[in-house]
Order: sequence, then C-alpha cells, then structure tokens
Amino acid sequence: MTTTPSTERRTVLPIRPELAGEEPYGAPQLDVPVLLNVNENPYPPGDDVVATIADEVTRAARGLNRYPDRDFPALRQDLADFLELESGVRLTHEQIWAANGSNEIMLHVLQAFGGPGRTALSFAPTYSMYPEYARDTHTAWVAGRREADFTLDPQAAAAAVREVRPSVILLASPNNPTGTALPTATIEAVCEAALTVDVDGTGAPAVVVVDEAYAEFRRAGTPSALELLARYPHLAVTRTMSKAFALAGARVGYLAASRELVDALRVVRLPYHLSAVTQATARAALRHRESLLAQVDALRGERDALVAWLRARRHPDGRPFVVAESDANFVLFGTFGDRHAVWQGLLDRGVLIREVGPEGWLRVSVGTPAETQAFKDALTQVIEPDSEEA
Repeated sequence: MTTTPSTERRTVLPIRPELAGEEPYGAPQLDVPVLLNVNENPYPPGDDVVATIADEVTRAARGLNRYPDRDFPALRQDLADFLELESGVRLTHEQIWAANGSNEIMLHVLQAFGGPGRTALSFAPTYSMYPEYARDTHTAWVAGRREADFTLDPQAAAAAVREVRPSVILLASPNNPTGTALPTATIEAVCEAALTVDVDGTGAPAVVVVDEAYAEFRRAGTPSALELLARYPHLAVTRTMSKAFALAGARVGYLAASRELVDALRVVRLPYHLSAVTQATARAALRHRESLLAQVDALRGERDALVAWLRARRHPDGRPFVVAESDANFVLFGTFGDRHAVWQGLLDRGVLIREVGPEGWLRVSVGTPAETQAFKDALTQVIEPDSEEA
C-alpha cells in the first residue's frame, strides 16, 4: 500500500494584527571595508580600558550563579557623578535609571506612561524607532513636522502639544537623522505646554523626554536639557554609552529625571534586566571617562570638516549639496533624485552609509580620517565618474 505525501502545512500564528507583515528594525549589516552607517564611535576602547573591563567582568563572573543587583545603585551613582562633572547638574542615584541601551529606556518610558488610549507625540523627521516603541506598547503615535531646515519652531511645537494632548512627548536633541540640536527655549516651550495636558483627567502633565544620545558631540555653547530638570519634574533626559564612550557592544543607556519619574520606570522593568556583566563593564568604562571621551573633540573636528567639504560639492547639474547643521557624530546630506543609486555606488566602492530620513537625503557617520577620506573618494567617483581623486 502506498501513501501520498502530505501537503506541507503553512504555519499560521496569532500575531497581533498591527505587527502582521512588519519587518524587524535594523540597518543593513554588510561586510565592507568602511562602515559609516550606524553612528558608532570608530575608535575602539584603549588597552587600559579593555584591561579594566576584563578585570571587573572577571570579578563579576565569579558571582554569576547569583542574580545581579536589580536596582544597581552603584552604577546609577557613577552615572550621576559623570553627569555632574559634564554639566554641573547635581543628581542623586535615585534620579538615574539605566537599561540595555537607550532603546530599552525609551520602551520603559512608553510602558510606564503610554498604553491604550494614550498618545505619544514627536516631530518628523526623527528617530525611526519612536513609532515602534509606541506600536509595541499600544500607544497611539502622532508625528508633527519640523521646519525645512529641520529645526523645531517652539510656538508650533507647543501648539501641537495642546492640540494632540499626548501623555509622552519625544524630542531628540541632537536629532537623528538630521543632527539638529534644540535650543533651551524650545524645550521650555514644550515643557510648559505639557503642563496643560491633564492626562486622563488626573491633572498629570505629559512626560517630556529629551533624547540626548549624541549629546557629547554638541558644538560649544549648545545646551543640554539636564539644566532644566530641577524646574520640570515631568522632564526626562536620556543618554547612551554607545556613542561617545565607544561601548555600542555593551548596550548601556541611561536616563536622568525626578525620583518620581524614575520610580515609575522601576515598576515596568523586567526583574534583573541589567546583567552583572553589563553593570561591571559600564562602571569600568566610567573610570576611564577622560581617555574614552578624548576622541570626541577629534570627531567633532572631523565632522565639521566633513560638513564643509560636502557643502563645497556640486551635483553634475551644478546644484550645490545641501547639508544639515549637525551637533552629532553624523551628517545628513543631499538632495538626490535617486539616493539609492548613490548609496549603491558607495557600497560598490566598499563604503556603507545609511539611506534614511527624508526622501533624497543620505546620512554618513563620522569615521577615522582614513575612513572619511575613503568616503570622500567614493562619493566623488559616484558623483563625478571621470574623477580619480577627491
């Protein structure tokens, strides 16, 4: 007796409807000589930093049979001390929170203050993960618009807050993907408007989050929202150790805010969410903050030189490149009728940048001088095929 092979059964899973067909977030990860697409620090930690991290991780490893300290006050105090040295703003460890990258910090914020029947507001173009945090927490998402030069008009932003009445407002400064920093007056206007929201009729203001992932790369004189924390208990400022501290692989982000706001995040965090190894790595790196941050000035200079170089370029039709002002470690430039062709042309020459942001624009991270020169050479060859050098 013969049997007929069964037809292959298609797997059907009860995925949430709003997730059906969605692709996981992420920039392309390709093996090319020059990687300038995800705003990493191009300089690895020095041997002294690596040695300290190795020693501290070894010490932590001896206790890996035990759960880590779930509230990690020592790391939080180290982060508070760093922020005071950098900004002059004195904070206690109870005003600091940390997680696996600023991504998890943002998710904690939306878990605590978003949710069904609530709305998150931001202003596009901005970080493409923000609407995903909202989606994943069943929070409605509204994106206002920035000005043509990617700045944010304070009156227009305040008016949007009063109209939308969100429970969470997300402001990136410097903004990703544009590099635009926000003046203090703009953040103040949003914080004041947030006081009028009255979330769910409770009298509570909207929570304002200023995402300062690239804060260490700000140009001289560009303020930090940390200076406003004492005035606005509903304000939070997020930072990361991925960029300036060259710890993208360690996944450490943190937040500064009022004790009450931090305590709300502690309610929604998973138990023991920050591993003992991560805590040890972060604390070891903070002991070497001077050497780790020593490259920041060089990267700022490289960025400013790159902006100037790009502004001197012209399209084949004679139009000058348009380059956004940047206080970050990347530069947004354009505009191209077919930006994908330019991106592909660079990739074909071994240089990977990011196809992100408004249509027609491309974003390049600041690399080492050699990496930046490779980008310049490749872009010149793409734009001017007959040219052999930048």
